[in-house]
Amino acid sequence: MAIVKQFLIILTVSLIGEAAGYFIPLPIPGSIYGLILMFFALHFKIFKVSSVKETGKFLIDTMPLMFVPPGVGILGCLDVLKAHWWQIVLIAFSSTFVVMAVSGLVTQLIMKLKDRMC
Repeated sequence: MAIVKQFLIILTVSLIGEAAGYFIPLPIPGSIYGLILMFFALHFKIFKVSSVKETGKFLIDTMPLMFVPPGVGILGCLDVLKAHWWQIVLIAFSSTFVVMAVSGLVTQLIMKLKDRMC
């Protein structure tokens, strides 16, 4: 029964997030609003982590299964992937490099700001 209650809490917060995404005229998905709401609800102790921990762990443990349908869908488009494989590889490597560089620069900036404040 506890798992059903935990799932209903997560589902309710997700539903509120989806509603917010529908009514707020920004290009942000409702799932992101739901994550933000869940974060603030846990941070401000509207409900405790223990009230969603078991179900959250279960959902995270089963998350890899959610990648199977998109993977099968990609297999259906192998002809397109074969035709543009070098572009896909180039984009993957360059975007990975850009993310690493930006993350490193932001981390260095935050460390410098932290040193100045202390």
